[in-house]
Amino acid sequence: MSWLTLLTVTVLLFDVAAAQFVVETIPGYPGKLPFKLETGYIGVGDVDEVQFFYYFVESQRNPTVDPLILWLTGGPGCSALSGLIYEIGPLQFNYSSTSVPTFILNNNSWTQVASIIFVDTPVGTGFSYSNTQEGYHSSDTLTASDIYVFLRKWLLGHPNFLQNRFYVAGDSYSGIPVPLVVSKIVDGNDNGENPPLNIQGYILGNPYSDYSHDFNSRVPYAHRVNLLSDELYESFKVSCDGKYVNPDTNSTQCAEDIVAIHDCIDLLETGQILEPNCSVRAPKPSHDQWDPSTFEEDNLRLLHTNLDELPEPWCRAYNYLSIYTWANDKLVQEALHVRQGTIKVWVRCNKSLSYTEDVTSSIVYHRNLTKKCLQALIYSGDQDLVVPYVGTLGWIRSLGLPLVGEWRPWFVDGQVAGYTVKYSNVNYRLTYATVKGAGHTAPEYKPVEALAMVYRFFSLFPL
Repeated sequence: MSWLTLLTVTVLLFDVAAAQFVVETIPGYPGKLPFKLETGYIGVGDVDEVQFFYYFVESQRNPTVDPLILWLTGGPGCSALSGLIYEIGPLQFNYSSTSVPTFILNNNSWTQVASIIFVDTPVGTGFSYSNTQEGYHSSDTLTASDIYVFLRKWLLGHPNFLQNRFYVAGDSYSGIPVPLVVSKIVDGNDNGENPPLNIQGYILGNPYSDYSHDFNSRVPYAHRVNLLSDELYESFKVSCDGKYVNPDTNSTQCAEDIVAIHDCIDLLETGQILEPNCSVRAPKPSHDQWDPSTFEEDNLRLLHTNLDELPEPWCRAYNYLSIYTWANDKLVQEALHVRQGTIKVWVRCNKSLSYTEDVTSSIVYHRNLTKKCLQALIYSGDQDLVVPYVGTLGWIRSLGLPLVGEWRPWFVDGQVAGYTVKYSNVNYRLTYATVKGAGHTAPEYKPVEALAMVYRFFSLFPL
């Protein structure tokens, strides 16, 4: 049986197992949407017990030839809708309206240059759900396998996109599942799975990738940007052997240095150190573990806060109030074709997932991918203290790739937009870039620069 015949049979099976809808209008936007939006569910698991909800936006330029992106929002547990509205999608909230949430077009959407699948993953995120209680138990490795199945089913249901250049992308905690998913795609192609997927590479922004690299890098980063004195930093390097994660608890000097470091950085807005730290923020967790509440808003307090009563100064977390009101509106859920009764309350980032973080480092997956014919773009906001750029650059250097371009500035509209460096290994190419002034994550803070960056990457232009 040829793979084209197999594709036809599988598409027929897909039509039975999946649901997809074209959404032409949504509450909050006047008139018909000026882009193609599709939503739907695709089942994964032994009996499709896990139902992944997705949003698909066709490229607003030329969907026939433009790249296709699978976008994974971080967390774990942060909804695809958050990435769509606050980062790289074609709509954004009109913050001048303080009554009901309304939208304006985002002229810096990545859909200007690519088609994007936004998927709510892992299960329990956004509008994704399971038909069984057992189905809600997930992990890094299981989620990567589920996403791979989701992707193949989605492409079989959209065969006209099988030939488009394809990239897996995401930010924050997606630094773990993205290289796992790419590895599964490459292995599937190598093993002759049909149809082959036209994987070209991957994109990661502000990625959490390795427990030690990322969190130990907070201290050298804080020192670089003058948050710590030279004396404290030098003492810490000796007394704690440079370990911010799992330091020597028997060293009195190390303990004192850790306390002093905390005193210097704990009151900062870690997502973007130049912005105000809001009174409605959730309490900081322990600094030696990954916890998105480090930079996520306190949902309950925000939901019960009237915009007119928000304290000064303005804080970015206030922007997130609109999405709770909008996404929990029954008319909105009907417009998006969300299945009634499958979730109780929509939250931007679900912190109550039954989720096991069973991959503490994705570096080994990156290292294996350097042997493949792929292109990678990894970027960091240079004001991000959650996952500092020095840690990301550190593990990239540990891959041992030959340097093919010196550290240099890159420009947008004649201004320095950040700094970049390139690495290459035969057919594998990696571009690393900082985005000047951006936080966690970069497109939300610097949308013009972020769009210019990915446009050049897709076009094979140097940044």
